[in-house]
Amino acid sequence: MIERIGIIGGGAWGTALALVAARAGRSAILYAREPATVEAINRQRAAPSHMGVEANVSASGVISDACRADMVIVAVPAQDFRAAAKEAAPFIEANIPVVIAAKGIEQSSGRRLSEVLAEVAPTVEIAVLSGPSFASDVAKGLPTAVTLATARTEIALELSRALAGPTFRPYAETDIVGVELGGALKNVLAIAAGIVAGRGLGASASAALIARGFAEIRRFAEANGAKAETLMGLSGLGDVVLTCSTSQSRNFSVGLALGAGRPIPNLLAEGVATAEIAHRLAEQRGISMPVTAAVAAVLGGVLTVDEVVEQLMSRPIRRESD
Repeated sequence: MIERIGIIGGGAWGTALALVAARAGRSAILYAREPATVEAINRQRAAPSHMGVEANVSASGVISDACRADMVIVAVPAQDFRAAAKEAAPFIEANIPVVIAAKGIEQSSGRRLSEVLAEVAPTVEIAVLSGPSFASDVAKGLPTAVTLATARTEIALELSRALAGPTFRPYAETDIVGVELGGALKNVLAIAAGIVAGRGLGASASAALIARGFAEIRRFAEANGAKAETLMGLSGLGDVVLTCSTSQSRNFSVGLALGAGRPIPNLLAEGVATAEIAHRLAEQRGISMPVTAAVAAVLGGVLTVDEVVEQLMSRPIRRESD
């Protein structure tokens, strides 16, 4: 029975998930490094991200406090995930579910975050939560549906029930690879969609880009063992629809700035790191990902936006299904 849920990460997403747990009737304890966050939650019943906090949410600056739980959620940036998981691992009992709530690929190793977790905490039950969800919407209690994947259906269902509430609905899945890669790669496509919008290339170009970009996400994910139907669900297509259509998406906002020729805003956009490593992995494995390659080239200063548009439009004519 899951009654106590620990959340590692005191940012907007971690706080929103603490609220999800509380609204589902669980006791939630949030670990945050910043003393101001801990103070605000425990004394002022509000987070620095301007979220009100439920009565059954508490905070601690000691990571072991959040690890002594029936279920642990790690909600830190993808490139910080290894360090956070390694710090938490000694305090998490064997077979406790650890839910990865970050979306990305580790840039230094090219590993998915579930692979990183298996390496640093081999005795835990690995789970992944992903799908179309902005932290601010979740915190406000707006209707949200996500995917929660573990290797075993019964565990995925148990964790989904533990987080389900009036406005938050997790769907259980066993395709961890598909859920992870859909969530990670859609961030790169969101940057590309932002570039198109920022450059004023029109709705037709945007639709074509998203369709072709989604095709390469499926191609990459399936080559790594994901199921095609997973990519058509919430953690794939659903997340693409969300993040490729609004400046509320940090990755889309980065693309907007690139397309308009403005400096990139100082935002935590996971797609910036993911673009480079996804492009590198695709090249190593012989997977065609021209949209991802274009985003990596623009971010790396190798090509301009106009040059990558010309490059994409002049690719050899082929069948759409190739």
